[in-house]
Amino acid sequence: MSVHVNRTGRGPRLVLLHGWALNSHVWDDVLPALAERFTLDCVDLPGHGLSDWLPEITDLDSLVGAIAPVLGDRCHVLGWSLGALVALHLTARHAAHVERLVLVAATPKFVADDSWTAAMSPAVLRQFATRLEQDYRGTVQEFLALQVRGDERAHAALRTLRRRVLAAGEPDPRALSVGLDVLRDADLRADLPRVRVPTLVIAGERDSIVPVAASEALAASLPSARARLIRGAAHAPFLSHADEFCAEVYGFLAHAQLPLAESAS
Repeated sequence: MSVHVNRTGRGPRLVLLHGWALNSHVWDDVLPALAERFTLDCVDLPGHGLSDWLPEITDLDSLVGAIAPVLGDRCHVLGWSLGALVALHLTARHAAHVERLVLVAATPKFVADDSWTAAMSPAVLRQFATRLEQDYRGTVQEFLALQVRGDERAHAALRTLRRRVLAAGEPDPRALSVGLDVLRDADLRADLPRVRVPTLVIAGERDSIVPVAASEALAASLPSARARLIRGAAHAPFLSHADEFCAEVYGFLAHAQLPLAESAS
């Protein structure tokens, strides 16, 4: 199977989608707690972790097409950062397969322009793309540091990210390059009216990559969404504020009517 999925836990099925340059091990700190209540399908995006790179992936549509078979008949979906973009577009295209949606450090448009100012400068992302060609390992490490900038527990979170990025081998440079293209080009604002499933948008108060205003605007634009702020957290609240993060996820998914999935053997 080209897209690797690690299944663990018991209960209703929850699919987890990680961010750029990472892999499914990024969830390890919250895995034990979440696995007590959910069957977790932790996906390695193509070219990350144990998933093969798929040359046919060139944009968000083809990336979503590669992930869609993981959904099965019905599940919850949780996506973080790039994974949140994938989860949002996946739900817009396959809403019948998604019961509830959790978006973490999420925005419908990653890069700023005149119509969307709560976002990363295009120049910053261009610098990452240029550096990626010259020193992809150094660029990944720089991006990891940016993810925890401002977090009240930044040092511990950065140590964890650095361990997890290599937990299943280095990401494929082609996947990193296409991932930056997706972050640069994606604009899902037109998708939002079609995402009618109940949605939770979790934002870190100190996120320097996806501003809180972007997450709040996303929640306000979705037909059935609520926003939650984790104070003191930056771009990866599930690492620095795991208890608060799990409590938000539990509270949101607790009353969903989703059949139990088979536990991993």
